[in-house]
Amino acid sequence: MTTFDDRERAFEAKFARDEEMLFRVVARRNRLVGQWAAGLMKLTPEETEAYAKAVVQADFEEAGEEDVIRKLYGDLIAANIDVDEAAVRKALEDQTVEARRQLLEAP
Repeated sequence: MTTFDDRERAFEAKFARDEEMLFRVVARRNRLVGQWAAGLMKLTPEETEAYAKAVVQADFEEAGEEDVIRKLYGDLIAANIDVDEAAVRKALEDQTVEARRQLLEAP
């Protein structure tokens, strides 16, 4: 029974670490894609920081990434930026890779 309990605890610990890493990757990705969109909208550094935080907060509206895509796309269209939803989705994918890379390289 002890070996089974040890394995169960190890799996639970790994699951918790994986979930924490996923949360960190998504939060970093949202910040990075917010900075990307802010660059397209030519926001100041202060506005960029505030906008990136707003994108991170937008992810808490519903499960999944559709809330973030909706925010980014809507804000870019409102700013008269010529972009389509596919470009926003591509940026989200690219920033996911970058966020994971940054977190894996962090000390």
